[in-house]
Amino acid sequence: MDYDCIIIGGGHAGIEASLAVARIGFSALLITQNPDRIGALSCNPAVGGLSKGNLVREVDALGGEMAKLIDATMIQYRVLNRSRGPAVQAPRAQADKQAYQSAARSVLEKQKNLTIFMDTVTDFLIDDNNADAHSAGSESFAACASCKKISGVVTGRGHHITAKTVILAAGTFMEGRIFIGEFDAPQGRLGEEAAIGLGKSLRRLGFSIGRLKTGTPARLADYSIDFSKMEKQDGEEMRPFSFDVLTARPSAQRGGTALGETGSVIERPSLPCWVTFTTAKTHEIIKASIHRSPLYGGKITGAGARYCPSIEDKVVRFPQRERHHIFIEPEGLSTNEMYMNGASSSLPEDVQRDFIHSIPGLEQAHIVRPAYAVEYDYINPLDLYPSLESKLLSGFFAAGQTNGSSGYEEAAAQGLIAGINAAMKMLGKPPLVFGRAEAYIGVLVDDLTTLGTKEPYRMFTSRAEHRLMLRHDTSDTRLTPKGREAGLIDDSRWERFLEKTKALDEIKELLAQRKGNAANADDIDSSPAALTANYPAEYIERVLLDIKYAGYIEKEIRFAAKAAKMDAIKLDPNMDYASVTGLSSEAKEKLTAVKPLNVGQAARIPGVRQGDIALLIIRANKK
Repeated sequence: MDYDCIIIGGGHAGIEASLAVARIGFSALLITQNPDRIGALSCNPAVGGLSKGNLVREVDALGGEMAKLIDATMIQYRVLNRSRGPAVQAPRAQADKQAYQSAARSVLEKQKNLTIFMDTVTDFLIDDNNADAHSAGSESFAACASCKKISGVVTGRGHHITAKTVILAAGTFMEGRIFIGEFDAPQGRLGEEAAIGLGKSLRRLGFSIGRLKTGTPARLADYSIDFSKMEKQDGEEMRPFSFDVLTARPSAQRGGTALGETGSVIERPSLPCWVTFTTAKTHEIIKASIHRSPLYGGKITGAGARYCPSIEDKVVRFPQRERHHIFIEPEGLSTNEMYMNGASSSLPEDVQRDFIHSIPGLEQAHIVRPAYAVEYDYINPLDLYPSLESKLLSGFFAAGQTNGSSGYEEAAAQGLIAGINAAMKMLGKPPLVFGRAEAYIGVLVDDLTTLGTKEPYRMFTSRAEHRLMLRHDTSDTRLTPKGREAGLIDDSRWERFLEKTKALDEIKELLAQRKGNAANADDIDSSPAALTANYPAEYIERVLLDIKYAGYIEKEIRFAAKAAKMDAIKLDPNMDYASVTGLSSEAKEKLTAVKPLNVGQAARIPGVRQGDIALLIIRANKK
């Protein structure tokens, strides 16, 4: 074999997958169409946010890179939902786009075992003679005697490169096509060619391939914007996303830190964001030209994200709204481009110009880059196991928008899991699969591989039924031991983690002694008392929150334990459900499509009834 693993795509999924494989010790080849665009923030120049900030911190806790990249390049930081409960608070940071890309590429280029190659993958090499493609001996890597095995890739320039495993992380480039009014072209991003051939190859191999649509707004030159007509949004003191902060030690001073924040401060220039609103004239202009939108004219057939609609979608779907928020956000310290958050569009450029000029503060705005929509192929995630390995092609993994998700954070999380599990497969070890009570990553992957998706999937706190257990400040406690076991946490970081764990235990003991095993943080003096003055502020806040919500967390733990019992009852992924007497017709169809690995996963499939689950339990127990 030329390489142990080939990773297709240099986006956020590809970055994490490549680093994971290489850091675990395998040779990895990252194939990208343009190394200069590695780590590009194609749409919003920000990382984190509600539930997404949790994903970033979980990726970091496991040994991934995204948190460190945003820590090194942020230009504004805020904690969202400060006024609400800890289960729904999360950090968000604006990024310097060019600096983020440069930092990402630098990390990849310096990584041992990792090679970058510029080309376009157009087809796959397949080993048809593979009697035990999915390694039946490895728990949860399902055996499939009839399954084919990946053995490499074919590139646009004719290279045949072999590998034991392949990870597809092509983002919006797989058969991508952009739309700006009447104009369309085979591109994955404006000015960047699509990856043509991949979708055709996957269809030929029997994959269920669909089309999705996403979009991005126009970029404006800051000198042409009248900020005096807008509301200013300053950032807060910048705090690290990464748990492994090496540049500064946490402060022991109480106060001033939000949930899970370190006392360390990131010393970087901070830029403000701005808020303005659409007007009645804006809506009139859009309505008058709606027939010129490829979205409404029928040229775009892929489903878009309902939670992130285009501006024309907002105007049509919410006619009662008199105005919509438009957030004007900086793209970096070295550019004058500003991002119009909330105004993605596929309308023609002349219409874009007119409706933008109808917005307060943007009357004279110069459009540097127009808004556009992009339609692309994606794999039905029901074709994947929870390890993100294909059910149809052994050794083939997929991650990110290729799986129907949207968002940098969702992509990075999947890329990390795909990279870890490609390595685990080559090591002959069980895959790393998280339960829904263990991590937001577990919720993300379970939703995709159990429920599937017909629109771009976006993570929300409401999707996590155990979100109080999945606070972003607890990510390292929950997941760093898993990262260590996978081989992504080195000795020095592990020692720092053990020191923190010890300190948390000491604080708990000191507070218990002080208040006689108090179960409510309201009874604990939160002033910087002598007994806690030597500990970092976020450690104390973490313990106080654990105590305050202990009762609720205990209930969630009991609920999660019941779900874990169902997950522990294994099912044969190759079971012939059509032959199982007593199952409903709908259950037979849904179970055959998903091929659940356990009863818990089967129970989460829509259309599978309690009676169906009882039959599966009986069958599993008999076996």
